[in-house]
Amino acid sequence: MATNFLPVLSAADVQRATELIQQAYAPQNHLSSEDQRRLQQELFEIQKRQEAWGLVLPFLYHDDPNVQFFGAHTIQVKTTRDWEGFPQEHALQLRDMVVDLTGRLIAAGRSKVILRKLFVAITSLALKLCPGTPSRWPDWLTYCVNTMSSLGGTTEHILDFLAIVAEEVETADLLPPSKGQMQRTLLEFVPTVVQAMSACIAGPQSQSSPHEMISALKCMQAWLGMMPANDLTPLIPALIALLNPIDGEYREDAFVLASDTFQEIMAKSALSDGSGTKTLTEPLLLWSDAHGRKIIEATLNGELLVALGEHSTLYLAANIASLKVVSPSPPPPLPTTLPSPILPTKSHLVQTFLRLILAYTALPGYYAVDEEESELTLGFWYLFQEALWSAEYEQDFEYTDGEAVGAPGGTLKEEQAHFRVAKAVYSELVQILRRKVVWPNPVALRGWPRDQKEKFQVYRRDVGDTLVNAYYILRDDLLGFYVNDILERLASRQEHDGWEEIEGSLHCIMAVQEAVPIESNLHLTRLFGPDVLGRLPVSKGDRIRRTALSLIGSYASWFTKQSEQSGSALLMNSVSYVVSALPDPSLCLPAANALRDLCDANREALAPHIGAFAELHATLSGIPESEQSKVLQSIASVIQALPPADAIPPIEAIVNPVVQKLYNALQTSQELPDEARIIALQQLETISGVARGLTRSTDSLLIFDDAPEVQEEARQMRLAREDPRMVKLRDAILDGIRRIVGLWSTDASVCDALSEVFKAITSLPSDVTLLSLPPGPLLEVICLASQKQLTAVWLSLATMLIIQLDPPTLVPTTFKPIPGGEADGIVLSVLAILLQTALSFLGQPGTMEANPDIVQSFFSCMDTIAQHFITTFYRLPSDLFNALMQCAITSVGLQERYSLVSACSFLSSLINRTCTTDELSEAKIMLAQTHGRSIIKVIMSGFAGMAPRTATQNLIELLSVFVTRFPAETRTWMTDVLHAEDFAQSRATVEAKEKFVKTIFGSRSVKRIREAAQQFTLVARGLEGTSFGYSSMTM
Repeated sequence: MATNFLPVLSAADVQRATELIQQAYAPQNHLSSEDQRRLQQELFEIQKRQEAWGLVLPFLYHDDPNVQFFGAHTIQVKTTRDWEGFPQEHALQLRDMVVDLTGRLIAAGRSKVILRKLFVAITSLALKLCPGTPSRWPDWLTYCVNTMSSLGGTTEHILDFLAIVAEEVETADLLPPSKGQMQRTLLEFVPTVVQAMSACIAGPQSQSSPHEMISALKCMQAWLGMMPANDLTPLIPALIALLNPIDGEYREDAFVLASDTFQEIMAKSALSDGSGTKTLTEPLLLWSDAHGRKIIEATLNGELLVALGEHSTLYLAANIASLKVVSPSPPPPLPTTLPSPILPTKSHLVQTFLRLILAYTALPGYYAVDEEESELTLGFWYLFQEALWSAEYEQDFEYTDGEAVGAPGGTLKEEQAHFRVAKAVYSELVQILRRKVVWPNPVALRGWPRDQKEKFQVYRRDVGDTLVNAYYILRDDLLGFYVNDILERLASRQEHDGWEEIEGSLHCIMAVQEAVPIESNLHLTRLFGPDVLGRLPVSKGDRIRRTALSLIGSYASWFTKQSEQSGSALLMNSVSYVVSALPDPSLCLPAANALRDLCDANREALAPHIGAFAELHATLSGIPESEQSKVLQSIASVIQALPPADAIPPIEAIVNPVVQKLYNALQTSQELPDEARIIALQQLETISGVARGLTRSTDSLLIFDDAPEVQEEARQMRLAREDPRMVKLRDAILDGIRRIVGLWSTDASVCDALSEVFKAITSLPSDVTLLSLPPGPLLEVICLASQKQLTAVWLSLATMLIIQLDPPTLVPTTFKPIPGGEADGIVLSVLAILLQTALSFLGQPGTMEANPDIVQSFFSCMDTIAQHFITTFYRLPSDLFNALMQCAITSVGLQERYSLVSACSFLSSLINRTCTTDELSEAKIMLAQTHGRSIIKVIMSGFAGMAPRTATQNLIELLSVFVTRFPAETRTWMTDVLHAEDFAQSRATVEAKEKFVKTIFGSRSVKRIREAAQQFTLVARGLEGTSFGYSSMTM
């Protein structure tokens, strides 16, 4: 084995590296973390030298296993990362040396950890030498296997090597042609791999070497993606045999590995996605028929059953009631448990399998405490339900490995049998899941650690998703089962009995709400009537009361479609139950949420009961302050259903006390600043809730403004808003907001609370309420707050309010209408103040880089103004406008993506709107002459590497705007910028730059601009020809 071509490292350096390893990794040396890092760094400095190839042989033949490991590690790292520095004239000699060395070390009995690194090094060499024309190593797999075998490599080691080969080739970062060439070398070797694996797993378990079998199965898992179905199917009988017991005992290691292999086959191989019904599905169903129950009893790897179910859902659904006899290929040896040699029907196998899945779902005990496997089946029941729906059309087909062949004789009777069995399966499932979601009694629950409680809670939510799928099969039968279960338990309940079982049923009913139609339902009528809801506890029993409250809230919209008489009684029954829980601190949150949902969905039905809500308001002091805002929002939702004039007194009644509390807090802000701020926050939250409640639930875009009833409603609202009481109330709220901004506008929690108020209390003209505030005064408040401290919150609110000054129309028009003069004046004033404030703040060194959220929100606001009020920019002082443009150009040159993207979007909108507005023709010329070249320069610099790759598409879009709007000027600017001496350093040659410009202006289509810019970006960044470069450009 010639090695004189390797770079040489001095004997002293080799000795020093050996000592470093032994000092750093000897178990008897107790080093500090600092000493450990120092030794590792010194070793790393030696390893990264070009001469470090000389460490390989001395290390690998050293007596110390730690040193041997670093020998293997060094050659792996060198072949992977330092290949460019290795003399290429010696590449084939290196190849021969590494393969020969690996074979000799296999024979010497080196550990698998060391051999694995050598296998990776060999594969790395193949990835360098094999691709290309002509290939420098075309038969690399045959060469490696033959060499290792001739030097004493066993089948076990050869299979380990082949497994690593498949893993490394699959994850290799190669261009598609090279990757394809490597994969073809593997495909050509598949028959040899299959032969080696078959020899290890096809014999009797008792005679096969456990290590060989493990290596064979792991190798199979690695090669599955490349194995055609006809090479894979002959191995399946041998794999099934590994699942069988020997002398009545399952060999767990063989069983687990075979199970894992089958899971990989069903997920990633040519037989995935339901393929191989004759060769895979039916043989495994026969096996599960014979052994499945024992597997579950032994709590062995049940994941195999779940994987089979998820793989074969269509087969299971189509044959759930089929009387045809299975005909697997090849016919397996019949299990001894079958009483006769007659093969069973498909329905027998399917139904037996479903019983096994049900049994696995119903594993005894509590999930997360006694077992953690039952949740594995939940995904299957979703897939099976989907397949059952498809099976209504596919049941008359006989599935084969390649296609579905029509089978005659599908009848209504067969359909009914199919559906009857499916309902029976899901009926059993919902009973099992009800039992599994029941909490233990309080005494037992106290012994659970917190993480087990959280896992069980998550499991209950996941079960809820599965119950939705069950509802689609059972429909009302599911609700009937749970409601009847509750009624039976209530009828037999003793005073000392707990509520856990009934709570479990309520949870299940709540879980399926999203699937239940909003229509009359006898079972829900009984549930929300006196028979069930009227008998649930109204004191103690926090868990069942919490679940009942959540149940009522989730079904809030169901009450809207009930008959007026019975529905009103059910609704008020539910409202009463909810209200009774409001004073309880532990239940006020779900109770307030439920009341809010009920009132929001049933405004008109509850409006006649406004008196009852007045009584609720009178008892507000008995409700925890944290939830009072939701209660008032609920009351406001009912008030919204009243005629506007009738709504004035109740609005005064609920809002005036809130405003008064707010003013009281403001008056004490000097003496008790913290307490005053907390009270102010609570009142702001309440005002937000009331404003949201008064907003109608119908989407205003679905209401036609010219309808007579809409016009009349708008007239009534206008008159009610002009009522002095409402004018005074709105002025008081606005004044309170101004005073809060004056005191606490720099406080983050106050900013967030004010943000919620602004969002709730403002609206488009079609959604105006009695409390709605106009955007103009609020924009003035935002300007004041921004001058104190500029934040993304204020800028985002300004964006929202500016849109309200130019509201969208229901029917879009060809030409965008110009906003009115008053709105234009407001925006101009706001724009000037925000620009002076923002540019002063962002102009400080490092500020833009440190505050990307503010930069993004600022340019989003400018973008909105450009789209709605473009002329205001050109009425600004020229120095202010130019400062804005310079700030935008600077932002496009930032490395932070969100800032760059928002600035690009603003510039695109500014240019497009300027060029399409007739009155701005002179401004268009000024914009191009003053700022065009600077913008093109920053775009070109971005392509060359100054901008993150993920923002390339945004730069391309901005460039497309310039090419479209200023074609001649842009060509001149691009040519000038690309060939300027101060252009960003890049790998782009003069020819590449000229080609870039020529390609773009050859057609000027958006597609060609994108392609040319992407290609130039790859060239300029030195990424041309790399898969990483192409993938990053096409993300």
